[in-house]
Amino acid sequence: MSLGYAEKLSFIEDVGNVGMKEYFDSPHAVREKTERLAMLIKRCKHLVVFTGAGISTSCGIPDFRGPKGIWTLQREGKVLPEASLPFHRAVPSLTHMALIVLEKAGILKFVISQNVDGLHLRSGIPREKLAELHGNSFMEACPSCGAEYFRDFEVETIGLKETSRRCSNTECGARLKDTVLDWEDALPPKEMDAAEKHCRMADIVLCLGTSLQITPACNLPLKALRGGGKVVIVNLQKTPKDKKACLVIHELVDKVVAGVMELLNMQIPPFVRIDLFQVILTQALSIDGRYVNWTLQVASDHGPKAVLPFIKSVEVSFLDKEDYKAATLITQPFRLKRRTIPSKAFEMVLKLNFSDGCGCSSVEIDVPVDFQASTDCFNFNKDVVLQKLRDKAIGESKCGQTAVVERKTILTPKSDITVHAIVTNVIEYSQTCKAFPDFLTNGDLKGSLSSINGTKSSRKRSKGSKKRKSRS
Repeated sequence: MSLGYAEKLSFIEDVGNVGMKEYFDSPHAVREKTERLAMLIKRCKHLVVFTGAGISTSCGIPDFRGPKGIWTLQREGKVLPEASLPFHRAVPSLTHMALIVLEKAGILKFVISQNVDGLHLRSGIPREKLAELHGNSFMEACPSCGAEYFRDFEVETIGLKETSRRCSNTECGARLKDTVLDWEDALPPKEMDAAEKHCRMADIVLCLGTSLQITPACNLPLKALRGGGKVVIVNLQKTPKDKKACLVIHELVDKVVAGVMELLNMQIPPFVRIDLFQVILTQALSIDGRYVNWTLQVASDHGPKAVLPFIKSVEVSFLDKEDYKAATLITQPFRLKRRTIPSKAFEMVLKLNFSDGCGCSSVEIDVPVDFQASTDCFNFNKDVVLQKLRDKAIGESKCGQTAVVERKTILTPKSDITVHAIVTNVIEYSQTCKAFPDFLTNGDLKGSLSSINGTKSSRKRSKGSKKRKSRS
């Protein structure tokens, strides 16, 4: 998980305070504080959420400064924890998905993240409503035209270095760079400017799972105070900003957020992950013209120099077993070369065996082949296709659904390319949402929440000074 990221960072002697003790409020205090938080959010007109590693620990991603954090264990000379699943297969937590509900309801206006795990984007937070202060391990950016590419694989470098891929804009083509900061890299101005703007506008800045130690990021929430806003902190460790907060809750972030969503009568939706891949069929006549030499390739939709991290192997079989021999492709790039007579139509069956972390082990796809038939090129509305896949996956409560989103032909050499979308994870959160069962029968509390008609008071805006630093 984040272990690989930590190993890529350049060496630094002082990584800040580590091994921080965890505190847990009493059950009664947690209930009472969660009620107060729910009321604050209900009244809120401009909610900003500031997140740290603590919102991703339930996803199997270790934090850094906690009792079992990566830097804590390193300083103690202990063995680092083993990843429970590949970093690229991490799924959003209950908290990530709850933020989606608040954003769609118009309550949450902006998210500021110190995490590099890409889970806010993966969950569905719009890019324009997200500042990733330290970058994203799954994002490449073009330094020339500014285009961003969110990948299904972890980018191999950090420190804003060039990668092996180029911008797909035909008018650009510049070499891409990773977006993850190393220790001495300055925080990106574009992300910082947006974060500062929204913190100044906020009625509430809700800090979730962050120790609020490293400047300048830790000072962003305090900018709300200058305009009359409030800061709320939900974290297991004490932070240097606790005295500035109107409410501090020492409890697991997921538990608190689940309680808040229950009180607000907001249902947390399932997370559905959809991945894309290409089936490429390239053909050429033999020298004597008697045969078609063809190549099958199962490839990434992210370009020729990208891996397919979620596919472990591809088993190729044919309905006409007398003329064609089955094959198993276990090494990337997944390629199979064969020849046939031009008039021979046939059908292949591709069994895609998925890597660890996917919600199902495999899926089969039929690929009809007719070299003499013309191939229709089409491009469906991608958003519509993906939404139908999500709806079907949620309705069936399982993964494995597939759909074609694009088909195109390249003439030299002649290649038919079909882009497939496939549901690889479906995660339900409804059962874990009931964090505090006694809330369900507390009619007075729910009534008070529903009767709140919060109005945003006019507040004087003040500009904060711009600061720089690298990591937290």
